[in-house]
Amino acid sequence: MRDILKTEELDIPEGIEVSVKSRLITVTGPRGTLKKNVRHADVDIRLVKGKVNRVTLAVWQGGRKHVAVLRTLRSLINNMIIGVTKGFQYKMRAVYAHFPINCIIQESGRKLEIRNFLGEKLVRHVDMLDGVTVSESKAQKDELILEGNDVQNVSQSAASIQGMCLVRNKDIRKFLDGIYVSEKATVVQQE
Repeated sequence: MRDILKTEELDIPEGIEVSVKSRLITVTGPRGTLKKNVRHADVDIRLVKGKVNRVTLAVWQGGRKHVAVLRTLRSLINNMIIGVTKGFQYKMRAVYAHFPINCIIQESGRKLEIRNFLGEKLVRHVDMLDGVTVSESKAQKDELILEGNDVQNVSQSAASIQGMCLVRNKDIRKFLDGIYVSEKATVVQQE
């Protein structure tokens, strides 16, 4: 059954500027600017100015799957707001049983080179996506820290690193070597 009107609202915090023009969403904050193109979604997006600025998303005559897009877009805008205020940080640990995995950071955190995975001579290269930097942890051995404003780029970069270190042609129950995400947090920690 189709609903006549379904809406979602999201309050915009102080110091954040959100603009919407033909379903191109721009969020500006203290850490920078993020842009997302959501023209593929058939949703009304409006900016309501008042005491508390808010974004209103609406779907008219939508089916079940069409209405589900509302919450997705609300979460997407909320993640953009968190990104320009606090930023996103993923911590990854290199796990190995015998051969130590060497991770070499190149181009000031824009590229990662993985050597000696399972003792292989093959050198693996991973490029970070836009706005993502990788660095070595000072506190923990064999730990990488990925930081950026866009949660999609940070998480995809982490997935690319993990995907490069998949064990092939061996029993994966025995060979658990790889680089895995150990912690997800924000760059600016709350006190």
